[in-house]
Amino acid sequence: NRMPRSRRCAGFTLVEILVVIVILGIAAGVAIVSTAPDERDLSAREARRFAGALEYAAQRAQFRNELLGVSAAGHAIRYWRRDIANDRWQPVDDDDLLRARALPEPVDAMAIAYAGRAPASDAVIPLRASGRNEPFAFALTTPAWRTLIAVDPLNRVSIAGPSALAP
Repeated sequence: NRMPRSRRCAGFTLVEILVVIVILGIAAGVAIVSTAPDERDLSAREARRFAGALEYAAQRAQFRNELLGVSAAGHAIRYWRRDIANDRWQPVDDDDLLRARALPEPVDAMAIAYAGRAPASDAVIPLRASGRNEPFAFALTTPAWRTLIAVDPLNRVSIAGPSALAP
């Protein structure tokens, strides 16, 4: 039995399928662009991550009765432990939260204040076992945004920003 010629086969034409593929491609592109983090969101997220790690490091210094430190330069944040035997800073490598961390592009980090003064660019900011630390601050910057992370003498961490940098 043959079907009558007047009846067309059910289905989609090639043009209809191509139109649907183009529409799906445009929708996927818009979704990717809208979910990709911009510099402001990236700066805020990294500041929260850094603030949490600073609080953890200060608590660890007290709990383990050890002198820890933190430094930031360029795209890296590092945590240190003071080796009493040779009186030198050694990288913390026994704790995943305090391992050296590379910041995502284009975020840069730097220490901007320690005990009311500007520290050297390679300074290690100490976190004492006593829990009594000098106030200090770091800045996370992108080309358009700046976020400040400040720690008071009681190890309370605050985040200011991100705020837009002047063009």
